[in-house]
Amino acid sequence: MTCVERPATAEHRVRALAALDLIGAPPEREFDALAALAAELLACPMGVVSIIDAERFTPLAASGIDAGPAPREHVFCNRTIVSGGEVTIADARQDGEFAASPLVTQAPHIRSYAGIAISAPDPDGGPRVPVGAVCGLDIQPRAFTAEQHAVLGHLKALAEALFDARALRVRAEKQSAALRRNDRVFRQAERLAEIGWWRLELADETLVWSDGIYRIYDIDPETPPELANAMDYFPEHARATVAGALATTMETGAPFDIEIDFVSAKGVRRRVRSMGELELSAGRPVAVVGVFQDITARHALEQRLRRSASVDSLTRIANRAAFNTEMERWIAVARSDESPLELVLIDLDFFKHINDAHGHLAGDEVLRAFGRRLRRVHPTDAFAARVGGDEFALLLRGDAARRAAELVARLLVDLKMPVHAAVGIIPVSGTIGHATFDAGEDTLHAFVHRADTALYQAKRTERGTARAWGQLREGDRRNAVKAA
Repeated sequence: MTCVERPATAEHRVRALAALDLIGAPPEREFDALAALAAELLACPMGVVSIIDAERFTPLAASGIDAGPAPREHVFCNRTIVSGGEVTIADARQDGEFAASPLVTQAPHIRSYAGIAISAPDPDGGPRVPVGAVCGLDIQPRAFTAEQHAVLGHLKALAEALFDARALRVRAEKQSAALRRNDRVFRQAERLAEIGWWRLELADETLVWSDGIYRIYDIDPETPPELANAMDYFPEHARATVAGALATTMETGAPFDIEIDFVSAKGVRRRVRSMGELELSAGRPVAVVGVFQDITARHALEQRLRRSASVDSLTRIANRAAFNTEMERWIAVARSDESPLELVLIDLDFFKHINDAHGHLAGDEVLRAFGRRLRRVHPTDAFAARVGGDEFALLLRGDAARRAAELVARLLVDLKMPVHAAVGIIPVSGTIGHATFDAGEDTLHAFVHRADTALYQAKRTERGTARAWGQLREGDRRNAVKAA
């Protein structure tokens, strides 16, 4: 009677065979030895180790017989695998299923068979499933002894150990191949993101880098990294930041994420981001691990965006928003250390007439010229801005504030220098009002109002002149304070 295999079992078996990767694989000595051992221990002229997939019988090894792939329904091992256990046939000519089989009626004229199913792990984590058989075959009808039945159990154990080892090896090879693929992808990602990983062993300060970090450092990947040498590539101020971040992580377990300046082995100045966290083993810190990224391009873009948000696009000096922020900061400093601070407000005289007479492009050239002239007032203690269409402002602190009268007089002369524009020479001038910050009385609004009042008085008296708040008449100052 023909054995019929349940579809679910067949599906599990096909998956288990796929995990073994035996079909089409080169012969293996272990299976050859097992087939020979089966023939010897079962006292048969032939021994076979086989597997069966959905449709075909495939011998993994054969001793004493020239076996090849065949339809599964033609072979004795099919019954063994479907049964999942031990099968013996004393006389195949008397067996209803195999009496007419070509293996019996033709060469090699098999008459008796003893085999046992071999199972393999289900790759989906289910129970083991029969995938093959180990057997002995004889051309004489015969019965098998109790000892030979016991031998089948031993052969099964050996065969399944080989299958288990094969499954582990195949899985390891696949995992290794996947790791190699992942490693290639990771290396590509490292290059694309300009990033690398690092690991610092706490016990002996052994440092390990990925290729990405060697690229950022511009160092030969064959050079073993050392913590002390790695720190040498940071400027002194950045070195302290890195050392402090590492120390804090090792002491507290808190991760760090810092952005610092960096200079590579080839002298390339870079901006880098470093992240790190503790690696624990059995609850104890054993290493600090992290990533290191070259963010030079991103940092430069951010800096440009910040500058564009705070810089007047035409004159290339600060805009009104940036000036207000800086003035608040400088006022706070002046209050805290009583350092001198001077606010200078400048109006470009008759700018509308320049635009009307020469065109807006010429007007733009005049505005740019005024911006350049304001930048020249003082190299360190002056902050210039365009705060309106033809309105400019200048903050002076420290030595520049103490020399305010001198610098304003010089600026007044500078502003009267004609502008050489594309349309020709354009006569220009500026009117100035300025005031000294009084920490005891001034708010920001009052400070600006006093300088603006001085500017108004200068414009009202004579264009192209300058007035200081202190030069105004007492009545004018009193009225201005009340108006504020």
